[in-house]
Formats: sequence, C-alpha cells, structure tokens
Amino acid sequence: MTDAVVVGSGPNGLAAALTLARAGLRVEVFEAHEHIGGGLRTEPLFDSEVLHDICAAVHPMAPVSPFMRSLDLEGNGVALLHSPAAYAHPLKDGPAALAWRDLDTTCAELGRDGPGWRRLMLPLMERSADVVELMLSSQRTPPNPRALAVLATRLPAQALRAGGGLRTEAARALLTGVAAHGIGRLPSPASAAVALLLGHLAHTTGWPVPRGGSRAVAAVMAAQIERLGGLIHTGVRVDSLRDLPARRLTLLDVSPRELARIAALPARYLRALSRYRYGPGAAKADFLIEGAIPWADPRLGQAATVHLGGAHGTAAELARAETVTARGLRAPHPYIIVVDPAAADPARAVRGRRPVWAYAHVPHGDTRDPLPMIRAALENHAPGFTDTVIAERGVSAARLGVYNPNYVGGDIASGAMTMWQTLARPVPRWNPYRTPLPGTWLCSSATPPGPSVHGMCGYHAARAALATWPEAARSTPARLDRGGRPLER
Repeated sequence: MTDAVVVGSGPNGLAAALTLARAGLRVEVFEAHEHIGGGLRTEPLFDSEVLHDICAAVHPMAPVSPFMRSLDLEGNGVALLHSPAAYAHPLKDGPAALAWRDLDTTCAELGRDGPGWRRLMLPLMERSADVVELMLSSQRTPPNPRALAVLATRLPAQALRAGGGLRTEAARALLTGVAAHGIGRLPSPASAAVALLLGHLAHTTGWPVPRGGSRAVAAVMAAQIERLGGLIHTGVRVDSLRDLPARRLTLLDVSPRELARIAALPARYLRALSRYRYGPGAAKADFLIEGAIPWADPRLGQAATVHLGGAHGTAAELARAETVTARGLRAPHPYIIVVDPAAADPARAVRGRRPVWAYAHVPHGDTRDPLPMIRAALENHAPGFTDTVIAERGVSAARLGVYNPNYVGGDIASGAMTMWQTLARPVPRWNPYRTPLPGTWLCSSATPPGPSVHGMCGYHAARAALATWPEAARSTPARLDRGGRPLER
C-alpha cells in the first residue's frame, strides 16, 4: 500500500504531491494526459524549434507564492525572465499605456494620473508580503491586519467603478485590463482584488516568463517529487477512485464536476457541489508569426502581456464586454490577453519566427472558433498582423473544456470568480479541502485561494491531509514561511 495518491498533475496536483513527499510519504501521481503539467504544458505546435505555451504563459505569482519560492526555480536552472514593461494596453485614440517595472517611469508617463497611480500602488508595494500572504491563504485563518488595512482603503473604489478614481483614459484602461483577469463582471469586489494584487506586483517582482516555457516549472516539481521517491504515471485516466491502488490518502486535482463523476459522494455533499457555479470561458489562439507583432504603437513590443478590449480599448468598453460575457452573451469586441513571450525571452524566437499566445473571454461553453475575433482585434491595434502569420490554430471554450476537464466550459478559473464563491469554494465549510470520503481531499483551483499558477491550493490541501497523519507531519517540517523556506514546528 502506498501512502498517498494524487490524481492530476497540474500545478496544484504537483504541489500537493511534493508537499507530501517532503513530509516523508510515499506518493504516486496519476495523470490522464501523456505529458504532466496541466496548465503548465509547452509544445512545438507548428515548428519543431518554436515552443508554444498551451495554457498558462506568464507567471506573476511564481516569484511571490511561498510554495513556488520553495522550488528554487532559479537554482534549478529555470530563469524567470522579464520584459521591460510588465503589461500594456493600447488605445485606438491615443498612445498606449504601459505598466513598467519601474513605478516612477509608469507614473511619469501617466501624466496627471501619475500621482493617483502612485497613491494606489505604493502602499500595496510597501505591504506586498502581507497582501500576498492574505490573498494566497486558505481564507480560513485570521487575516493579516496590515493587509486588511491597506486593502480596505482601496478595494471599495475599485469595486464600484471601472478604473477606480483615475481620470485619464490611459490609466483607467491600464487598471481595468488587469481587473479583467478576474474573468467576470466588471467592476466587482473580486475583480478589484485581482487588480490590486496583480497591479502592484507588476512594479515589484513583475510578471515573468519562465525561460523555455511553462513546462520548465512543471519539470522542476516533477524532478523533486521523483528525487524523494515519488512515482508519476502519465496516460492513465481515472474514471473511479476504485481504479486507484490501495493508499491511505487521496488528493484530487480535479474540478467539482470531475469529483462528482469519479467519487461515490454522499447525497448532501453532492447537492452542495451541484450549487457550485462555473464562469465565462476562455477561447485560445496560437500563432506562429514572422518577425515582431507590428503594433501601431511600437512601445507595446516591450511588454510580454498586452490587454485588448473594445473597438477603442477604453475602460468603459472593456467593462461592458466583461459584464456581457459574464451574463452568457457574446460581446462584439471581447476582452483579449495577448502574450508575446519572446519580448521577455528572446530565445523563444527562432530564425525570426516567434510564438504569439492569446485568450479571448467568451460565454461559458462557447463553440466559436476564436481565430477571427482575435485576429481582428490584433489587426485593430497592429495593422498588418495577419500578413505576419505563418500558421495558426484556434481552440474554442468548449474544446478547451474537453482538453482539460478542470476547465469546465472553458472556465480556466475552475469556477465563477464572485466574491462569495472565492471565499466559499467549492462548498461553504470550514475545511474546504476535505471531502466526506475518508482520507480524500480536493486540491484543485476550485479550492482556496483559487486560480493562477501558485501551487497554494495543493500545498494547503496537503497540509490539511498531513494533519491527519501525525507521524509524517512530525517527521519533516512542511509549513513554509513567506520566502518559501520550511518553518520548524
């Protein structure tokens, strides 16, 4: 009998497996896909030398998540690379707005909104460790009062109106583009929290791209699991928990829908899971292009991440598009995230060819090919983009949900990002990771603290499971400090 089995090798599944292995448990991981990683897969789609990130590409949480820091990515050969600007937002009727790593440069370019941007971001930057600790917690421990203090004076304004109290279109659009990473109605408390977290990180640890693609992060986790004696099985689809080998603990990096499919759950818990709501979908486009993206404002080429929204790129257009999409309707000009990884990692461009990655936010389960809408949006701000395209593919939200069952209907957040569901995912109970089945725990993004590549859902779930395993829990410290270092018990 093995000590623990983990189903799913996404970042949270690998984080759970590694946390258990560090505590001395014998761990086996089972992955349905032929390759590990879940949202951390990278493949050569069109050219054997050019790598494309299949899901996640940019990782603002990697430098700050305690679990991710514990991996020592840099020490294990995975450099986190930065473009000069963390992100940018083009405007049809004026110059683009850029969030530079340097706060002073950003404020200077925002003109009369520079002081307002500084007042918004600087206190968050000064309390960054506290803010990150709160946002990446299990949401079940006493909140850090310093983080609460700095957020309480900023969240209401951001939650009530798109762009908060900023006045210029450039600053308002720049901030609203970050809020839209929350994938839901704009403005809202959940989107405001996302804007404050990701927005201030742009000026501290940045929004890096792992050298060689996202799969390098998964590879570091897998190598550490295997060094500790863990086993990873790929190409094994789990249709029932009865299919798994005998074990004492089971951790599941799956969606609530998959949990209900593979586990014989009590009726009361099933009813609670049935109330879990999924959010809008993401529709993906991958391009192989010749040369750089021909942005109308060439400064956009200095940002690895660019947000597009609306015909003119305004905050109001973007907010309308996200709200319409959250209602299940098709927006004429949806919000789109474009990633040009070679802007941070020039080696990703080979012989003048480079990968371009893009997501459009669309209604849940949308079946449309996203290529026409994404290509049109790029043409709007980068005239001649279509002429640079050598190869392309589109993946609808519906197909994305088939590719990865955790992305139900294309929902890459693994659940609607409302404030209630952010705090009470997947069901409202004190221990959100524990299921009614003995020794069985949920460790996916459907548990706190929610989506993004930080590994903390898996880490928190594994810690909760270890609390039921006193011998192992005492043998090796598994709790991490802010810097990702183990804390003694």
